[in-house]
Amino acid sequence: MELRRVVVTGIGAITPLGNDVPTTWENLVKGVSGAGPITRFDASKFKTSFACEVKGYDPSKYFDVKEARKIDLFTQYAVVAADEAVKDSKLDLEVEDKNQIGVIWGAGIGGIKTIYDGVREFCEGDGTPRFNPFFIPKMIADIAPGYISIRYGFGGPNFGTIAACASSTNAIATALDQIRLGRADIIVSGGSEAALAEPGVGGFTSMKALSTRNDDPKTASRPFDKGRDGFVMGEGGACLILEEYEHAKKRGAHIYCEMVGGAFSGDAYHLTAPHPEGDGAARVMAAALKDAHLKPEDVDYINVHGTSTPMGDKGEVKAILKVFGESAYKLNISSTKSMTGHLLGATGALEAIVCVKAIENGIVPPTINHFEDDPEIDNKLNFTFNKMQKRDVKVALSNTFGFGGHNSTVIFKAL
Repeated sequence: MELRRVVVTGIGAITPLGNDVPTTWENLVKGVSGAGPITRFDASKFKTSFACEVKGYDPSKYFDVKEARKIDLFTQYAVVAADEAVKDSKLDLEVEDKNQIGVIWGAGIGGIKTIYDGVREFCEGDGTPRFNPFFIPKMIADIAPGYISIRYGFGGPNFGTIAACASSTNAIATALDQIRLGRADIIVSGGSEAALAEPGVGGFTSMKALSTRNDDPKTASRPFDKGRDGFVMGEGGACLILEEYEHAKKRGAHIYCEMVGGAFSGDAYHLTAPHPEGDGAARVMAAALKDAHLKPEDVDYINVHGTSTPMGDKGEVKAILKVFGESAYKLNISSTKSMTGHLLGATGALEAIVCVKAIENGIVPPTINHFEDDPEIDNKLNFTFNKMQKRDVKVALSNTFGFGGHNSTVIFKAL
């Protein structure tokens, strides 16, 4: 069967660099770090006491007091991002068939703060099971797409995707296929995460996954740098409006670009460590290129997973060289996690938006905090270190990889 074409007609985000897309993009281009000391709780006893928090967020701007109490912060971030994206898309919801509009959303963890607070209150009480009646719907990871669909009355495909840090890329790639196959005309897709609570920070710290550069948080995320020592946790939400091409043209929508490919793979190697040779990462990029009917030399920019971990960064570089060969040296590569931190389940959606904006503006944002080359990484590659570069970006590819060996890649193309 002939697959329908899919385009991006709206974007929205709330991130450690800004509470909307324009502010976030401006700070990405400038090379601003969103890292700083954790303010949500007393993190002084943790080996890592800093993160990339969303700043200046006031839930009363988006929800009434009662409504905000019923939904976890990760769902709030989802709604904020979705509201901006829907507004940006200029959809006329009075005339659209809302049963042809779906919501597919990713979260790697969900309401971890809700779980922590509920269990802690029970354990500190007299043993009487007095749980909040909203405890379950607040914490389950699939509640965000449900909440967005109820808010707007969207009756199309509605579910959550969970694949650790690849969750929202899985959501976007799945949304692509749903529209291609005619199961919806429009899908609101993205991801959100709000894991900056004691269990989230404590859990990742105990795994030795986080940077411990507490004396200098803003330079702690150092993808591909010799001195990298782990990732920096982030939080937030990001959303794309994916729409069938003819539908978008008919309503006169502003089209950012076309989404042309998506793919998944499994490392089948280790619970948390990436494959050292980047096997799964290479396979998922090759599969995404095949899905997009593109050759490696067609790609201009890769927004890499690039978390600033010793093993992960090396493996991803090996995978890029395996798939792209000599054309890898003509690419721009950057890890925007050097600025935003790692938004976990939301990271793929945000980095997809970065690709969309790179195509729109002809700008590749930098990988900041590069101080010393790693001799184990091919430094002839253009990692866009420390300063943005102007480039005519016609094709942009985004990678996300997660614990469990989950790998996802999506590709966007200028029309």
